[in-house]
Amino acid sequence: MRRAVCPGSFDPVTNGHLDIIGRASRLFDEVIVVVSVNQTKSSLFTVDERVTMLREVTATFGNVRVEWFRGLLVDFCRAQQADVLVKGLRAVSDFDYELQMAHMNIGLAGVETLFMPTNPLYSFLSSSLVKDVAKWGGDVSSHVPDLVGRALADRLGPPPRDG
Repeated sequence: MRRAVCPGSFDPVTNGHLDIIGRASRLFDEVIVVVSVNQTKSSLFTVDERVTMLREVTATFGNVRVEWFRGLLVDFCRAQQADVLVKGLRAVSDFDYELQMAHMNIGLAGVETLFMPTNPLYSFLSSSLVKDVAKWGGDVSSHVPDLVGRALADRLGPPPRDG
């Protein structure tokens, strides 16, 4: 069985993430989408909320499952018997960081990294940008699944006002 891991913080999941997950699901027998727990980052959504949202929005992919982890990603890959990571790349700046991680992962555990260029429709899209736009009352409906848009609105409430 060809199994791949698609890691990220997914805070929140965007249509760009779903594009990469969907494309990976056509290449591998199973794709494990894994939500990373990073205690140094401040997240808008809890790990459980992110996992729940991801499970709902990836339910149409029959070969995708969603998990979470804390620790070294290669340890998670070993435990899942997955020897490929799938990472989406938006720009050259993503590549610089991800290449370093890919070298470390293959050196630590022989885990390969498959870089997928992001669909140009999503090349500017990031979870941070979505959260910032939503915080100020901007329309993010074309950038996230409906479920995520509702969750953002519920969590962030009305935009702050000056004065």
